[in-house]
Amino acid sequence: MTMEVNKKMAKENIPTKATQEFRNFPMVPRVVYGKGSFDTLGDILMPKRKHSEAPMIYLVDDVFENADLINRIPNIFCDQIVLISAEEEPKTEQVDALVKMIREKYTEMPSGIIGIGGGTLLDLAKAVAIMLTNKGSASDYQGWDLVNKQAIYHVGIPTISGTGAEVSRTTVLMGPEKKLGINSDYTTFDQVLLDPDLTKGVSKEQWFYTGMDCFIHCIESLNGTFLNAFSQSYGEKSLELCKEVFLEDLEESDSREKLMMASWHGGMSIAYSQVGVAHAMSYGLGYVLGVKHGIGNCLVFQYLEEFYPEGVLLFNKMLKKHDIELPKGICANLSDGEMDTMITVAMGMEPLWENALGEDWKSTITPEKLKAIYQKI
Repeated sequence: MTMEVNKKMAKENIPTKATQEFRNFPMVPRVVYGKGSFDTLGDILMPKRKHSEAPMIYLVDDVFENADLINRIPNIFCDQIVLISAEEEPKTEQVDALVKMIREKYTEMPSGIIGIGGGTLLDLAKAVAIMLTNKGSASDYQGWDLVNKQAIYHVGIPTISGTGAEVSRTTVLMGPEKKLGINSDYTTFDQVLLDPDLTKGVSKEQWFYTGMDCFIHCIESLNGTFLNAFSQSYGEKSLELCKEVFLEDLEESDSREKLMMASWHGGMSIAYSQVGVAHAMSYGLGYVLGVKHGIGNCLVFQYLEEFYPEGVLLFNKMLKKHDIELPKGICANLSDGEMDTMITVAMGMEPLWENALGEDWKSTITPEKLKAIYQKI
């Protein structure tokens, strides 16, 4: 890679393999794990409360609106529970609206933001915590290491396993011009609570698609050029757990616990590595068509034998075992402009392509090649 290209990427805060090698990444400092551990949340939050007028704001998946979980949330003083639909990918404008609502309603800075749900709610919680202490719009911070000030205290509580959002330094957002994460040292949660019981009742399709996000994390990390012993150790453990969950006949409780651990280890693997082809192309699907991240990865991954032959073979076995039929014709009616936008978004994910194929990735990946893959979906 030339010095000119390195300077350009450094200016744009785009991590190369060289800049990634010795990065001092943050990790979640406090984690609680165990069945029923959600009921410790009140005790965990109490020391973090500044005073009775500085609320805890709970961002909760609206699927729990009439569920028992709502009644178990330690909602005291002037705390607020905000129910949010996870039907669509999280957006920068959604983050901005939540931040505006909180600032207008409360004269005091909240004591903390708690995200309860899947990847969408966890990403929203991370982004809101950042934007309460940083000026401008969330879209201003889509990229690598653009955040200047520490976020307020924020907690992640996953209710579905696979995204790795509970452990990652990224909050993936759909912006007005791109789908790209706020990737910073201030994004990582201050506290994570892992309760496998919270993942009960997830639909079979959602369980599978979100779990495949984790599986694909592992395949892309373990086959990437950014791989090192740190990311490999986490990736191998996560992959082992994914194989148990999706290829063996486990008791439901064991499956929930193992997938929750697979998600954690998979997220840790890509923290010091990167994802690859499926994720880059899934970003394009998400931006243009609003396809959710987990299913988007699956739609792309099924056609990536050229890049991940063993991974695609395992993926097909998992599809068959769980009788999952992927949607077809997703890209059938795209206009030329929409296809071009999809390809542009995907090709803009340079660190992912470099991890997948090395510095010379552009000699392999062309707009024509991506178009041919998208047309199969």
